[in-house]
Amino acid sequence: MRKIDSDENRPHDAETAAFIALIQGRVQGVGFRYSCRLEARRLGLNGWVRNTGGGVEVQAEGSRKKLDLFLEWLRRGPPGARVDSVHCKTAVPAGYRNFVIEM
Repeated sequence: MRKIDSDENRPHDAETAAFIALIQGRVQGVGFRYSCRLEARRLGLNGWVRNTGGGVEVQAEGSRKKLDLFLEWLRRGPPGARVDSVHCKTAVPAGYRNFVIEM
């Protein structure tokens, strides 16, 4: 994971929230990560997306409103994907400055 600033040295905007989500279903080999990055950037969110052994994992941070919209998108996914489940938990904002695909 790419963390720009440590939590101890960087104050976080009180409006910034974050979550980590695990998306399961037919979400690999269908452009999910690429589409996820496009959607996150369109919404102005920061964080990352990567494949896991059981699906796709996403960490995103930004305004709660934008995160809610992004979570709605994650539940649908891009054309060609089939999202069976999304497990989401609150996270501490890490200070990411972009949204990237991690390998």
